[in-house]
Amino acid sequence: NVDPTEYNIDYDDLEVLDKWLLSKYNRLSRNVNNYMDNYDLTNTVRDIQTFVSEDLSNWYIRRNRNRFWSSELDNSKKAVYQTTYEVLEGICRLIAPIVPFVSEEIYTKLTGKESVHLADYPTYNEEYINDTIENRMDLVRDLISLGRNIREEVKIKVRQPLSECLIDGKNESLISDLVPLIEEELNVKKVTFINNLGDYMTFTVKPNFKEVGALFGSSIKTFANELLNLSMSDITKLQNNEVLKMNIDGTEYDVDINYVDIRNNSKEGFDVASDTNNFVILNTELTEELVLEGLAREIVSKVQNLRKTNDFEISDRITLSYKSDEEVNKAIEEFKEFIMNETLSTDIVEDSSLSEAFDINGHECYLKVEKNA
Repeated sequence: NVDPTEYNIDYDDLEVLDKWLLSKYNRLSRNVNNYMDNYDLTNTVRDIQTFVSEDLSNWYIRRNRNRFWSSELDNSKKAVYQTTYEVLEGICRLIAPIVPFVSEEIYTKLTGKESVHLADYPTYNEEYINDTIENRMDLVRDLISLGRNIREEVKIKVRQPLSECLIDGKNESLISDLVPLIEEELNVKKVTFINNLGDYMTFTVKPNFKEVGALFGSSIKTFANELLNLSMSDITKLQNNEVLKMNIDGTEYDVDINYVDIRNNSKEGFDVASDTNNFVILNTELTEELVLEGLAREIVSKVQNLRKTNDFEISDRITLSYKSDEEVNKAIEEFKEFIMNETLSTDIVEDSSLSEAFDINGHECYLKVEKNA
């Protein structure tokens, strides 16, 4: 029961995610106009698909769920609906020449207007294209991807909270205000920017033989030995795309990241993932409290699925019944308020007669949901 066409939130009052999406959309519109002028349908379709799937759906809509479902129609809620409406309406016009019937149905139902094919093809607003905002958000997404890779490698579910995520201090001034996004996406209690990487990981630097074998020739062994003696400061410079001056057998070389192969190993209790310029270190040690919270979050997930299976409305209040072992019981007791808030439960009761069992991180747990009258 909202009408985004009635809202008029100024651009300066939009949240960073709104400005990021508008930048991505206007860049897309600019690119698609150029593609279409050159009859390039392949790149047109590819870029639109990537934008809708990755940027609009998987990031913007998902990251703003709380704003969409906010009980208060404040400027934040108006802004997220206004931005989504503007982008969806524009996407319909972008795809109209390619999928005329799908775009027509979405457009007419979205706007109430007669036809998408009577509308002008979208132009773009250059003022909304913001390289800084895009670069900041893209960096955050890259770091989150690295963090998720760590979780997959060590087989720790995203629903299992971790105590800390460590990020290179060089990025602090750029993304410090976006830390809550990283904390939520990686499910960590805090993000810490660090400057001394050697406290958490060790590095091995070897020649990138494929790139420099012919360049160094018989001096390749000397180069390899010199790399073993690089300081942490030198390694950091290479990772930051800076050049090192190195004298190898009487010849001076400008050594950059393409000359070397940098491998890293995390110290005990930490796990690391990195690309060329960035890294993420997760503290993967699980305390009892973190384990219990992980069980509670897993219960919430199972209850939400039960709500869907029973065709409950999103706003329906329920009574949650359970039967399990001592550790799960302790998790429910410790995080009872959290479970109730997340599942809209008015009460959580123990019931020894339950028969439908679920796997809660290796624990057998019986659950039942009943909609309140």
